[in-house]
Amino acid sequence: MKILMFTPYLPYPDSSGGQIRTQNLLKHLRKKHDITLFSLIKYPKEEQYIPILEKNFCKKVRVFYRPEKPWMIQSILRTGFSSSPFLVVRNFSQQAKKAVEEELKTGDYDLIHAETFYSMPHIPKTNLPVVLVDQTIEYKVYDHYVRNTAPFFIRPLLFIDVAKLKYWERYYWREADKVIAVSQKDKDEMLGVEPSLDVDIVGNGVNLDLFQKKTSWSSKSPVVMFMGNFNWLQNTEAAELLIDKIFPIIKEAVSGAKLHIVGQHQPESLGRRASADIIISNLAEDDIDSIVKANYEASVSASPLRGPGGTRLKVLAAMASKLPIVSTGVGVTGLGVQSGREVIIADDHKVMAKAIIDLLKNPSHSEKLAKEAYNFVLENYDYAKIAEKLSQIYLSLDGKKHE
Repeated sequence: MKILMFTPYLPYPDSSGGQIRTQNLLKHLRKKHDITLFSLIKYPKEEQYIPILEKNFCKKVRVFYRPEKPWMIQSILRTGFSSSPFLVVRNFSQQAKKAVEEELKTGDYDLIHAETFYSMPHIPKTNLPVVLVDQTIEYKVYDHYVRNTAPFFIRPLLFIDVAKLKYWERYYWREADKVIAVSQKDKDEMLGVEPSLDVDIVGNGVNLDLFQKKTSWSSKSPVVMFMGNFNWLQNTEAAELLIDKIFPIIKEAVSGAKLHIVGQHQPESLGRRASADIIISNLAEDDIDSIVKANYEASVSASPLRGPGGTRLKVLAAMASKLPIVSTGVGVTGLGVQSGREVIIADDHKVMAKAIIDLLKNPSHSEKLAKEAYNFVLENYDYAKIAEKLSQIYLSLDGKKHE
């Protein structure tokens, strides 16, 4: 099939969860489909990746600029004086919308794939079937942020934006011919508010060949690691919880233990928390080697996420590295894991600290947990299988143009 795909990011390099997901799916989808990719970018340097994408992942790539910084006065004013939520305003390009309209007039496409609901304002009315992939339910993510993290005095204004976000996210679900969620939980949430939706699940996966596998789970200098892209608000929240409440308990019980916070786009406030025992590694977007190294050298992956949404690819990466995992239930939502078998689930910070201490002091337990997790991800999260499921969804819509 001939497919026009629109993404709010360029899926190269693979630094964020969304980029990793899209890049790996494209790698397999291109074997059966001709895909033209339209993507939003923030920086001119991103254009250097277009030839790589066209050579290895899709037939043609076009890019369009969106604001570099989210909190620009123009975006704030447009949000305040329109019905659109801030997330839509800051991810909209009039140039991209016009380009999509022109491309559809001349491209003879079979289907449109929109990645995230806030790509949908770029898609005109069309007789082509539209597949909308919502990697996370955005209004729930922002509602959590407003209720738990945002300064109290601006919460009333932010709740207005959450209401707009919920309205438009649900609206674009209804506009699509097929909605794709990444987990059963997200599918249930969607159908709970929009019972008539046609929703399928295409989960996340992991590139198993990318990661170096651990062969030893014993260390005199154990490292507890948290990894994430810190553009995602919940990752900062989780890192601060680790630093303030969980790691002090671990440090008292395990001699020589260190905490490693690693990822892209870390706020300055996090960098200031570094110490001899707390290592803060702010990575460049294309620094994949450091991600692989951090997973391999860590002793335990800790994921104390509280907020909903996200791709949970940090958990799959740890599994692919044979790194034992301790997580909140939210942190492994939708992955199908069982506590005590592939991961240990602990929602209380003291219980999480105790579980991590137990793994650090019992290498045989760490090894057993890590190997079970690796076998699980090998069986269930191979991107080749996941891409094939998405391909079958495409084919089920082939020829189903609107009148």
